[in-house]
Amino acid sequence: MDAKEIISKLTLMEKAALLSGKNEWESRDIPRVGVQSITFSDGPHGLRRQEGAGDHLGLNASLPATCFPTAATVANSWDPQLGEEIGAALGEEAVAQNVDVLLGPGLNMKRSPLCGRNFEYFSEDPILAGKMAASYVRGIQSQHVYSCPKHFAVNSREYRRMAMNAVVDERTLREIYLTAFEIAVKEGKAKAIMSAYNEVNGKYANENEHLLVDILRNEWGFDGIVVTDWGASNDHVAGVKCQSNVEMPNPGLDSARELLAAVEDGRITEEEIDKAILPVVEAALYFQDNDHTKGFDKEAHHAIAKKATVNSAVLLKNDEDILPLAGGTKVCLKGPFVEKPRYQGSGSSQVNSTKVETIAEQIKNYDLTVVENPQDADVVLFFFGLDEIAESEGGDRMSIDVPEYQIKELESLAVANKHIVGVMSAGSSVKMPWLDKLQGLLHGYLTGQAGASAILDIITGKEIPTGKLSESYPFAYADCSIVNYAGTEKRNLQYREGPFIGYRYYDTAEVAVQFPFGYGLSYTTFEYSALTVSENGVKFTITNTGKRDGAEIAQLYIGKVESGLIRPKKELKGFKKVWISAGGTAEVAIPFDDKTFRYFSTVSNKWEIEGGEYQIYVGASVADIKLTGSITQAGTITELPYDIETLPSYKSGKVRNVHYEEFEKLYAQPLPEEKVGPLDINDAFCQMEDAKSGIGRLVYRILKKKLDQSYEKGIPDLNIMFIYNMPFRAMSKMTAGMVSREMTESIVTIFNGHFFRGLGGVIGGFFRNRRENKKYEERLRRS
Repeated sequence: MDAKEIISKLTLMEKAALLSGKNEWESRDIPRVGVQSITFSDGPHGLRRQEGAGDHLGLNASLPATCFPTAATVANSWDPQLGEEIGAALGEEAVAQNVDVLLGPGLNMKRSPLCGRNFEYFSEDPILAGKMAASYVRGIQSQHVYSCPKHFAVNSREYRRMAMNAVVDERTLREIYLTAFEIAVKEGKAKAIMSAYNEVNGKYANENEHLLVDILRNEWGFDGIVVTDWGASNDHVAGVKCQSNVEMPNPGLDSARELLAAVEDGRITEEEIDKAILPVVEAALYFQDNDHTKGFDKEAHHAIAKKATVNSAVLLKNDEDILPLAGGTKVCLKGPFVEKPRYQGSGSSQVNSTKVETIAEQIKNYDLTVVENPQDADVVLFFFGLDEIAESEGGDRMSIDVPEYQIKELESLAVANKHIVGVMSAGSSVKMPWLDKLQGLLHGYLTGQAGASAILDIITGKEIPTGKLSESYPFAYADCSIVNYAGTEKRNLQYREGPFIGYRYYDTAEVAVQFPFGYGLSYTTFEYSALTVSENGVKFTITNTGKRDGAEIAQLYIGKVESGLIRPKKELKGFKKVWISAGGTAEVAIPFDDKTFRYFSTVSNKWEIEGGEYQIYVGASVADIKLTGSITQAGTITELPYDIETLPSYKSGKVRNVHYEEFEKLYAQPLPEEKVGPLDINDAFCQMEDAKSGIGRLVYRILKKKLDQSYEKGIPDLNIMFIYNMPFRAMSKMTAGMVSREMTESIVTIFNGHFFRGLGGVIGGFFRNRRENKKYEERLRRS
């Protein structure tokens, strides 16, 4: 039977049940019509397939899998072919571990360097992020499993992520925060998408018709499954009407009963339910013949992980060509990551690696002499970076500083030896007031399980560094465009900076940075020449003028000086990584595409081109432009959405202090006000500090104490971090049917100071929920 014939044979109760999860990792099955469960698993840089009791935070053990470098690392390769190779390996491991849908890659924009989950995301630029994500998707799906890019959309912080409203103007939404997803869907052909926890302009992402229907389904042509982030569902009926297909993880059958009631009272039709079920049934049929007996080649995948790190590491400083080290160099190994590497982040993406290399073990395989005393060394290799607590799902960083104890050690070493090469491990940007203590700095980001040998290959010159930064490195957090719009204690997070995040801000507002977007050194040198610009794209020549074979990452930026629109000075529109032998020359072509000159018009509500002359920039980074040209484009519309002179902050790009009224003019509607009054089910546990109920305040104090203790220990308590930021409604979505919506509302009543009324509702709701769940399960079995 095909999917539509199967649906015609399902009862309404079965249909309603199919739209929610069966347990932590599986959708519901209907054996009588041949619909099997779909198995989901985390895995943006390695499978996290749990063999025992499942949980979404990685608290329980998972099967061994290859830990590849994180997305933040591989983005520095600027190499979609490498991304596709990693994706294929991930897909192969998914099939071997009986996984149907791999929950990744993550491609939210790096709006702030403080986001604790930046290590899972590719870039601050949507074109680079989208191209790399699409490559992962193609690779994963080549193995007959689905890739599920996440988190759709505008999920750019961890604190209160489940109880936050992203307030962003339409053009910024489309051009900055949705473009990467568009590329993953259109070019990668992604067959699944994960909806985010947060609201976007007042509507939860999972029930946001503008996101899920108007854009994802109708404009982009997406025909796959939308799965909620774990616990992200709010109004299940509204989600299904917006063609959200699977509510995860396991709300029991309370959500199914909500759908049945909605059909009865006319809020949703059975035809709408059928439409939402169709991609689920199609997916179940697609996966049913997968062969899960083949396993995977652990050593081959380890080699791919190493290749990825070699091609992604970024050489940031190399004074007097201290690297590569010559054979026989006496080295002293120092720093916290010599014996215990930081090679991945914490949270739902944490992988139980098949093996993990360490510098202490791998150094024996190289022609280097290890000495204990830094004064006796030719070079000190200092392995340092961000601690585990700094980069984790569920929490954001407190600062962009490297931990003080590490810098004190570096300063002590600098007294003993001036020849220090730093090897940094971190998944997001850090400030570097200590940079002058280093003669060389190699940034490996989070290298995955094969990072030690990959880094040592580069240090010794066996391999050459070819990576370039996929994000900017400011001198201080205060330099960021969003510094005054973090709003951590507010529900409405205003994106007042508009499109000016990352290099779009620094470059336009002329704010100096430590290292610019696209920057990276090599052991060789390159020269650009002979730019030609045509209606199809740009062509130019790169010559390797050094003595080593190497790779250059050429970057194409577009600008428009004379414009009636808000525009960054430069925006990335294409790139190419080119391998060139020493003394050799390569002809490079970067084509224009449908995104090169477009902007989203809020006048026509579609993509348009502003007519006039555009500047063409080709360079080695956004700050190192080698070649310039221009091209004239015919416009598709003349009416502009605003008078640019009435938006002076946005015209100049100096957006750190945008006034409320100016942002409201850009937003083009009244800005939402902060909620006041009693707690409701969409408020988070962290908001109970001033709850009317002493019980609520006690719960808050307990959670806050445990959270503070985890930060003091430097080890993230993922469970506490999740609960602290979790809205009350999630209790009815993540407790396997034990807690219903009615019970959740009664618990909130208790926290609002009405103890006996709330307690009665909890007790009565418990027995009603248990009775109705049993009745529903029995009817499903009899179907």
